[in-house]
Amino acid sequence: MLSYQHAYHAGNLADLHKHALLAWMLDYLTAKPKALSYIETHAGRGLYDLSGPESEKTGEARAGITRALAENWLPQDHPLQAALEQIRHMHGPNAYPGSPLIARYFLRPEDNAHLAELHPAEHEALSRVGGFAYLHKQDGFAMAQAVCPPMPRRGLLLIDPSYEVKADYDAVPRQIGLLHRKWNVGVIALWYPILTDDRQAPMVRALMKDHPEALLSEVRFPPARPGHGMVGSGMFVLNPPYGLQDEARRIAALYR
Repeated sequence: MLSYQHAYHAGNLADLHKHALLAWMLDYLTAKPKALSYIETHAGRGLYDLSGPESEKTGEARAGITRALAENWLPQDHPLQAALEQIRHMHGPNAYPGSPLIARYFLRPEDNAHLAELHPAEHEALSRVGGFAYLHKQDGFAMAQAVCPPMPRRGLLLIDPSYEVKADYDAVPRQIGLLHRKWNVGVIALWYPILTDDRQAPMVRALMKDHPEALLSEVRFPPARPGHGMVGSGMFVLNPPYGLQDEARRIAALYR
């Protein structure tokens, strides 16, 4: 259950979908002067090298963020573009930020952040770039349940499990239900893969049955290589910020 390492997949088409929406939400939330909390259940290492052997092995970044930048998928003033430019100015032209460093770009001194990562090597790498946040080497759902409702109460929670085992799909609806009851004003965002066998579908149906007011954004794309099971990316967002639906439609149009 601790085998997943995102370095092989960083910057792929799913990351582009997820991170474009995340950056848009954080930009929107931090435009107001009120402090907020940012919580992430499965943070990963926070910073990736797209010229590294893991990325080169799969080629997923070349079909994702590298292509998107070459073809101007993102407007120059898009929040993700701004975050990526700063990260690359600081860490080099092949750097790609995970969601923790995207959040770091937007968060202000008065904001509060909690990041959980259980994988020992990933947590160690996260500790080198995650000094802006409280770092938790524990199960991400347990951390989120412990800190919610956070202070400040305004904020965003990103849930992004590895989905290495079927139990991840079974656990998510219950976990989100509990978190929403504890923190009914928080923006709760869940990323999930769309797979050829549709194993994510019962989870999505359960979530939308329980939370019909939520935003659901899905995009489809070809498999990264023959036999690869992921053919799309999904984002489920409870309490979506105003205007997110329009941004989700704009991002989805890029994948058609």
